[in-house]
Amino acid sequence: MESHWSEGGSVHLDGTRLETMTLEPLLTRDYETRPSLVYERLRQRHGPVAPVDLLGVPAWLVLGYREALQVLQDDDGWPKGLENWRARSEGRVPADWPLGPSLEVNHILIQGGPGYRPLRTAWDAALKPFQDPRHPQARRLKNAVTAYADDLITLMGQGGVTGVADLSAQFSRPLPLMVASHLLGFPGSQGDDALMDMWRVLDAGPDAEAALDRLLATLAELASVKLETPGDDFPSYLLAAHRNLSLDELARELFMLLGMTSDHVGILISNTVVEVISGESGVRASLSAGMVRETMNRVVMRKPPLVNFVPRFAAKDTLLGNYTIREGDPVWVSSAAAHADPLFADHVASGTTISTRAHLSWGAGRRQCPARELASTVAAVGVGRLFERFSQLDLALPADQLPWRSSPFMRGLRSLPVRYELGPAPGPPPSPAHPAPESAGEPVTPDASARQRSSLWRYLTDLIRGGR
Repeated sequence: MESHWSEGGSVHLDGTRLETMTLEPLLTRDYETRPSLVYERLRQRHGPVAPVDLLGVPAWLVLGYREALQVLQDDDGWPKGLENWRARSEGRVPADWPLGPSLEVNHILIQGGPGYRPLRTAWDAALKPFQDPRHPQARRLKNAVTAYADDLITLMGQGGVTGVADLSAQFSRPLPLMVASHLLGFPGSQGDDALMDMWRVLDAGPDAEAALDRLLATLAELASVKLETPGDDFPSYLLAAHRNLSLDELARELFMLLGMTSDHVGILISNTVVEVISGESGVRASLSAGMVRETMNRVVMRKPPLVNFVPRFAAKDTLLGNYTIREGDPVWVSSAAAHADPLFADHVASGTTISTRAHLSWGAGRRQCPARELASTVAAVGVGRLFERFSQLDLALPADQLPWRSSPFMRGLRSLPVRYELGPAPGPPPSPAHPAPESAGEPVTPDASARQRSSLWRYLTDLIRGGR
């Protein structure tokens, strides 16, 4: 074996392959409770790139900031697309691998090859009206976020002007789902019913498989409606920008938007609330000064919602960190570990209210998240509305005792128990529950009676009645 010493450990240049190495399981109890310790242990043992076991499948985990940028910014050298995965092509990935279903859905987050570029161009065009503040759709969306946030806060207030609530279940998770329903242009309360199924899928409980089947069927039906009757919504714009999309392909893209946006934004809202409540006094001061986004940027540096990106694959044998990565090996970039790399962390001032934009929470390079501005807007409006409406908001548990849930991709709170005191009711906002007369092409929004009949609203009301 030929090897030599480099910064971080021994560089292995022999013919040893990933599948023959002794691998440390990544998704352990330690990872569930303190992932930062797992990342640091791997970094000390292997350097900036470590071989790990992902539920029985070998993979490389990128821990270093510089190496993460190297992979994320080089689409040719490190392409996406499961067709590039050597072990999968050779039949060495178990058919019942738990991560298989989430990676086999070939949407924009997963897709590689020549089909990606026209799909990404269409995504950028379809999202632009909702992300560019000069567009009326972006203004209507922001009003809708405010109205949905107020609806959820008012519903929480039905449990009393003061009380205890699970801010994750009652606000952080439903808000982005409701906004996603607005973006997708669901008619009536159908969107809320689909959102409950999305929630079940994300929680991966015993009813997740049936919920996924219902959800995909609902999204396919919605795609068919938008194909026949386009509206002022994301699926209609996506179809207009990519006319070759089949109904099945469109449904998969809508599933990605609904799932990733909702879970990512929900975690971002909860993490930002915890940062504000438990942080130094300067954090609250910066928030009251209108610097919600700076607070969010600090949060995604310290506790990014998306901790590990979906895999890329080595296009040829390449030296990365202290190992030679073989052609077709899966490489998972960890933004959480990269942010803890001294190369990055030592250059981020901990005491300032101004954050760095060099973090990797939205990715990097040409495949950077296309919905990052949309997600940031929804989270910022939601967090801002919480601290405007509640005169008092405190954690009901010490910050170090809050329950976390980890997956190979995301890390967020299982629940966010808070003690609250509701401030005076605001003036009537431009609420989706009481919409102005529709203009041509504007998405239909549910009225109050439709919302009360929806499964999501019944669930949230039951939380109030149950005293949670």
